[in-house]
Amino acid sequence: MKYIERKHKIINDDYTEYVYEAFDIQNTEETSVKIPINFRECKTFDWNIGVIYGGSGTGKTTLLKEFGDLSQSNFDDQKSLISNFDWLTPKEATFLLSAMGLSSVPTWLRPFNLLSNGEQYRAELAYKVGKASENEVILIDEFTSVVDRDVAKAMSNALQKYIRKKKKRIILASCHFDIMDWLLPDWTYSPLKGRLERASSLRQRPTIELQIFRSRYETWDLFKQHHYISEDLNASAKCFLVTWNDKPVAFFAFLPMPSGTVENAYRGSRSVVLPDFQGLGIGYAVSKYLHKLYKKDGKKLYVKSVNPALVNKRLADSDYHFNGKNKSSDEGGKLKGRKLRETAGYSFQFVGNVDDIEDHELNVLRFNADAYKDVAQNQISLF
Repeated sequence: MKYIERKHKIINDDYTEYVYEAFDIQNTEETSVKIPINFRECKTFDWNIGVIYGGSGTGKTTLLKEFGDLSQSNFDDQKSLISNFDWLTPKEATFLLSAMGLSSVPTWLRPFNLLSNGEQYRAELAYKVGKASENEVILIDEFTSVVDRDVAKAMSNALQKYIRKKKKRIILASCHFDIMDWLLPDWTYSPLKGRLERASSLRQRPTIELQIFRSRYETWDLFKQHHYISEDLNASAKCFLVTWNDKPVAFFAFLPMPSGTVENAYRGSRSVVLPDFQGLGIGYAVSKYLHKLYKKDGKKLYVKSVNPALVNKRLADSDYHFNGKNKSSDEGGKLKGRKLRETAGYSFQFVGNVDDIEDHELNVLRFNADAYKDVAQNQISLF
């Protein structure tokens, strides 16, 4: 087996002499590390994602360097994040950031140094993935080491979907094994084992179990800075909080829709998924579930979409009837004194089947929420 050996001549002093005497160390001239390297098998099959895993000091970074350069991205903190992706068109940049699970419009407009750790890590991923040439292997060290473990799962899922869709190749080094079921790597390599292991092609992402609560209006404070139109919310809105492993991840609000022709109609007013949990499909799945609840309760539910990816998804979903396009409005008053750019808003009515909704699930609609979590709740599972 081939090895990488790293040697270093020891400069002796009182501290090293103490170690020799206290721990009976015999070699006082040099220290060395041997790391087995055995990646030949990955050249015999097609792959998109590889992971080098192991604890600290096992040689992950050394092995990763065998594949190329590990240099960091250089973001200009005088520019908005999205402006750093200037080798792409603006539209391409928004799709790349969204694909990495960084789809919060306010985040795009902030400089890199004002982002959270999780947002910065996703931005780094987007930059390296987007910059990679067609035949280049993307190399990422210390993958998810600085983020919450549920955030790591969301990040891993968003990354693997994009890499496979674009038919790119990436190798990640990580000391965390909990991301494997979300990354679904084609192969893994442990320096301790010294061999490459191929993964089954039949694996599936784990189930995500979410809790949906009626919540107080004040819950909006956790989410309002991430809404791309306005931080304002109508005081009469019916609010819903979504949690995952007791962490707030998303917020939805609905309002009655006054109309002289459509009775008992409601519309979606706000939907926000926190940046750390974007890329898992939470927003679409939960909004559709809530739309089902409203229809099951005998109400007509309308929703307007501006985000291109969301619009395309609803246009392809037979559970939504497309009612047409209309121009965007300055709902939050933020554009006062500025020319309003005409953005197409796509209007839909939810018309899907609701036979899978049980009567008791409607309690989450009817409960008069007066506390953060001491309220009616439903639990749903996402695959």
